[in-house]
Amino acid sequence: MSDNKRDKKSSSEKKRKRETSGKPEKGGRGMKKQQMTDLVVSLFNAEPDNTFTHKQIWHKLDITKHPQRMQMIEILQELSEDGYLAEVFHGAFKLQMQGGYAEGTFDRKSNGKNFIIFDDGGESVLIAERNSMHAMKGDRVKIRLFAKRKGYQPEGEVIEIIEHVKDTFVGTLEVSHNFAFLLTDKRLASDIFIPKDKLKGGKSGDKAVVKIVDWPQKSKNPIGEVIDILGITGENTAEMHAILAEYGLPYKYPQNVEKAADNIPAGITPEEIAKREDFRNVPTFTIDPKDAKDFDDALSFRELNNGNWEVGVHIADVTHYVTSGEIIDKEAFNRATSVYLVDRTIPMLPERLCNSLCSLRQGEDKLTYSVVFELNDKAEVVNSRIVRTVINSDRRFTYEEAQEILENGKGEFENELTTLNELSKKLREKRFAAGAIDFDRYEVKFDIDETGKPLNVYFKETKDSNKLIEEFMLLANRTVAEFVGKTKKGVKAKTFVYRVHDFPNPEKMENFSEFISRFGYKLKTRGSKSDVSKSINRLLDDVRGRKEQNLIETVAVRAMAKAIYSTQNIGHYGLAFEYYTHFTSPIRRYPDMMVHRLLERYTNGGKSILQPKCEEACKHCSAMEQVAANAERSSIKYKQVEFMSDKLGQIFDGVISGVTEWGIYVELNANKCEGMVPIRDLDDDFYEFDEKTYSLIGRRKKRRYRLGDPITVKVARANLERKQLDFALITEN
Repeated sequence: MSDNKRDKKSSSEKKRKRETSGKPEKGGRGMKKQQMTDLVVSLFNAEPDNTFTHKQIWHKLDITKHPQRMQMIEILQELSEDGYLAEVFHGAFKLQMQGGYAEGTFDRKSNGKNFIIFDDGGESVLIAERNSMHAMKGDRVKIRLFAKRKGYQPEGEVIEIIEHVKDTFVGTLEVSHNFAFLLTDKRLASDIFIPKDKLKGGKSGDKAVVKIVDWPQKSKNPIGEVIDILGITGENTAEMHAILAEYGLPYKYPQNVEKAADNIPAGITPEEIAKREDFRNVPTFTIDPKDAKDFDDALSFRELNNGNWEVGVHIADVTHYVTSGEIIDKEAFNRATSVYLVDRTIPMLPERLCNSLCSLRQGEDKLTYSVVFELNDKAEVVNSRIVRTVINSDRRFTYEEAQEILENGKGEFENELTTLNELSKKLREKRFAAGAIDFDRYEVKFDIDETGKPLNVYFKETKDSNKLIEEFMLLANRTVAEFVGKTKKGVKAKTFVYRVHDFPNPEKMENFSEFISRFGYKLKTRGSKSDVSKSINRLLDDVRGRKEQNLIETVAVRAMAKAIYSTQNIGHYGLAFEYYTHFTSPIRRYPDMMVHRLLERYTNGGKSILQPKCEEACKHCSAMEQVAANAERSSIKYKQVEFMSDKLGQIFDGVISGVTEWGIYVELNANKCEGMVPIRDLDDDFYEFDEKTYSLIGRRKKRRYRLGDPITVKVARANLERKQLDFALITEN
């Protein structure tokens, strides 16, 4: 065994030995009254159903001196008077239960001070590790509330785990002669014990997926078995698959689903073409990222005899090939979305469908579901229709190629692209005039080599070619939603899938307004939706190009509600649309497939589907969208740490992007990588966290570190396992 591995094993074994057994510590000499009170509270919380006499308490806490025993009697009497303990008979005490029970979500902390978070946002309840029933972070639990001590946070114990958030975990194997452990993250209180015959060939240092099969009540460690070996820790594919597995996302496609996709006929029959409008002779093209393979939208363009323009938004007709309820459809629903990690796409549909049959590739006849518009020179929609079509794309543009033609006025389809660009700008202008919010943020991208190592970080900006596609996709989505949802007065709309975005929470907006005021900006938080959105747009315009731009935009996004899928249409605040849905990306989003099927049903005169079942599907898709977004962010974070790992000791300018009681987060100006300066490293003073101003303030020198402050740091540590960067502060002499 190498010295590094031996040191790692030794440290992890020491870590496990340091873990407490859950029993209260014994008393010692010279204890202060508060220390003794805490010991008593720990004892009764550890055994909430037991009754203890004075003598039993003295014995359990090893209190032998007469003065301490007398002080203990005094403490017990005070806790009884406060209602925390009940004196069941003279000199015998029991924990006074509130008699109340509650349900909530378990939130595990590495320091053993775990909490229950309630759905209604009520005061959280402290759960000591010994009272946790081995609950995991995110578990749905039922708790029994203890009597509340004056001046203390309420405490309780878990009495039932209603629903485990997960039973599989990702980590690094540490293999001994007869057994092994999976070193895990903070979701679990302990590492997972794995018998030797359940290792599935895993070796020390392997990244593995392990399922918990048992957790005896009195055992500190759960017992697990290896489900899959992902590869050696640090290897790119192993780490990307580990991120997917960590979020419960699939990292490979089931063979039976792939086989079902391979059996789908590729040809398009003359009978099918005869059922559709034929756009194969109309100028048509796609505009997508340079690395895209699944082209699910195309634009056609031609001038009509009356001088107006016909713009066709053609979307891959996925549901022609994927039948509801069959094996491919079930897999797509479970996934609900494609996942885009830094170096790979994990598709919602099998590759034969997403990259071949359904992809609108250049020079191939393709079946599409289309929204065809007639627009005048003012970009006003004269009329529109939703039809099934067949197209043949004349050209596959990258965004960069289309942008070059728009800027230089030369190239294939120059007239079509230029006119579409002019129309899209007018559509955009009208949208913002109606109150849409201009969140025009950049994306962090990486240049990576063949092994997945990041060579460079760059920022993808949205240009006219991107905005051109965006506006026509928005127009198509809105038109489809209006077609179903906008009914005559007195006529109930049929059940449909909407993409909704609620008005921001007023309290969050007030906090946001207070935050930006320290930079000299103002924000209107009251009034009509249009007034508030216009004020937000003015702010976003004012910060553009300034050093605090990314910080303020990030905090603004956090103040907004999240867009979700729902059958209850409340409109889309951010886009200023009364009706909106997702129709334009069925290759990568399951809600779009739902919308395609509902459109077909309703245009053929079908009855409204049952709302509850559709709403459940919407909730599932919204949840999976969030999970995918978290995985995508995690992959970006991993690559940022990997990119910075060879820059230890280098100095960078940045801005404070977060302030917590354990340190300050700093985002580097040069590459937007974020790391933390731990509070333990701020050794020039004793710093305290001011929650109201998001500041760390030195008790003696009164130095203040605030959100948004410019700062200079040195790269101190890069921990890929934790996806964590640590910075050291560079201070002026």
